[in-house]
Amino acid sequence: MAIEISNDTAVDSFNVIDSQCQKLAALVARHTEGKGSGFHKTDIKQLEFQQEYQAGTVLHGVYEPILAIILQGKKQALLGDEIYRYGTAQYLVVSVDLPLSGFIVEATPDKPYLGFKLSLDPRQLCDIITDQANPITSKKENSVRGLFISNIDAPLIDCAIRLTQLLDTPQHIPILAPMIIREMYYRLLIGEQAEAVRQIATSGSNMQRISFAIQYLTANFIKPMRVEDLANQANMSPSSFHHHFKQVTSMSPLQYQKQLRLLSARRLMLAENSNAVNAAYQVGYESPSQFSREYSRMFGASPIKDIKRLRMKIPNAYQ
Repeated sequence: MAIEISNDTAVDSFNVIDSQCQKLAALVARHTEGKGSGFHKTDIKQLEFQQEYQAGTVLHGVYEPILAIILQGKKQALLGDEIYRYGTAQYLVVSVDLPLSGFIVEATPDKPYLGFKLSLDPRQLCDIITDQANPITSKKENSVRGLFISNIDAPLIDCAIRLTQLLDTPQHIPILAPMIIREMYYRLLIGEQAEAVRQIATSGSNMQRISFAIQYLTANFIKPMRVEDLANQANMSPSSFHHHFKQVTSMSPLQYQKQLRLLSARRLMLAENSNAVNAAYQVGYESPSQFSREYSRMFGASPIKDIKRLRMKIPNAYQ
């Protein structure tokens, strides 16, 4: 016999989550009041808040594994050629280091974009998997994208609220914060994206093997790259590695390396006042003209114009 869920139950569930989002948004707004746009660290090491007052704000960077919950406003994330759109009461998980571009779609001075960002530690996820009474192992042959978006559920956002509330009682953070974070990890591991989260920490999974190769590539992106070397890091054949790498990151190893180089060059020019030619050579380019073309394609302006534009903004607008 089929069991029907009434519309009233669905509405009640939506109302509960909406109310919890508003509660957490108010807490985040209080802790970011007067701090301007950008990412703001908290007394909980793994926790940051994001606040943006203007739609159209663009953020480029390499994102390490994170859980990001949108509490107010809308955002887009660009991974390679793929666009991910998400808004209030949705969360994004990045499971491996990925070069991403973020675009604030909806934000105003009166109602800014507000986000909750928690760093993810694969070792802690692994501990929870090990502690489960009947652990479910990931299928090694599966490859899943290293980024996904889901609707928030009541237990997960309740954890986020309790973690944020700890900021008002800092003396309790050392004991209670790790417990709440562990619960959040558990909620992710039993949620609708359980398989993707589980692969972050499952020994021998394709996600983990590609993650090792990404770490090697990130540490050596300035050097000329051989796919064979990266495949060895992942303990895969070159053809299998190329397939799984693109499955996880949505781009080829060469495209990934190019984005790392351009992001690093941008950082050198912005933070260390390096000129475009020196920055190009420092990140591994042999041709300044090729660097300028690829830079303009990625950031929408030449190196000189882009850096000038960034310096006109408030300091923490560039992340």
